[in-house]
Amino acid sequence: MKWNLILKDYINYLKLERGLSENSISSYKQDIDKLIGFLKVKSITASPSDIKQETLQFFLYSLSEDLNARSRARLLSGLKSFFDFLIFENYREDNPTHLIEAPKIGRKLPDTISTEEIDQLIAAIDLSKPEGERNRAIIETLYACGLRVSELTNLKISDLFFEEGFIKVNGKGSRERFVPIADITIKYITIYKDQVRCHLPIKKEASDTLFLNRRGNQLTRAMIFTIVKQLAKKAEINKKISPHTFRHSFASHLLENGADLRSIQQLLGHESITTTEVYMHVDRSFLREVLQKYHPKSN
Repeated sequence: MKWNLILKDYINYLKLERGLSENSISSYKQDIDKLIGFLKVKSITASPSDIKQETLQFFLYSLSEDLNARSRARLLSGLKSFFDFLIFENYREDNPTHLIEAPKIGRKLPDTISTEEIDQLIAAIDLSKPEGERNRAIIETLYACGLRVSELTNLKISDLFFEEGFIKVNGKGSRERFVPIADITIKYITIYKDQVRCHLPIKKEASDTLFLNRRGNQLTRAMIFTIVKQLAKKAEINKKISPHTFRHSFASHLLENGADLRSIQQLLGHESITTTEVYMHVDRSFLREVLQKYHPKSN
């Protein structure tokens, strides 16, 4: 069994059976490409069906100086997924990664910014330029709806249900969800759509895409990162801010103001409540206030 052939089957499985995004598929492919490259450099003859646990441990150990614990843990997770696929397709009977212990990484708390800092970012936008209206709508939508950056770039005009007060979001694994949208965000999107976007040389393939670049094409993930980074610098906010920061802030601010985890889970589109629970660790002072307010023995 050749690695490159089985890798193609694996990619098709991730795309068709699991419905993963192109970014996720690319990450999984890179994991296996790294392993294939390692075997070649070390002149190790091992096929996907007979590679041993010891070889995989050697591979992971060789990366300990180049990758941090979190990256190695994610790589191990990718390898587990690949060998689970081999079992599923009857290429082998065991998963050689199951007894490999993942690096201890602790629990990384999400980075957040305050509502005042969000206002600073928006105030730093130059509205005298056409892209200013677009960028204001982008920042407002990221924060007000808690979107992933890929969900924002893929947002369609046909996904806007403003009369009902919702937008339709296509999330991970092609899972759709409807997210409420505030009147102020509707206002800024409408201004951009009706006063700026309509004057762009819109490409046919992007005719239904909401946020476009000056050439009428869909914005890339990298462009959204650049917009946010430049605004943070202009607003003199000395924090590491990315598009995902707005999503973290969205969830954290909801929790701080009394929203329950199940509701936040639905709004974020998390498949598991465990993923959402990380926000319980963001503001311990808030949790202390909840205990003091609601526990009968706190007074």
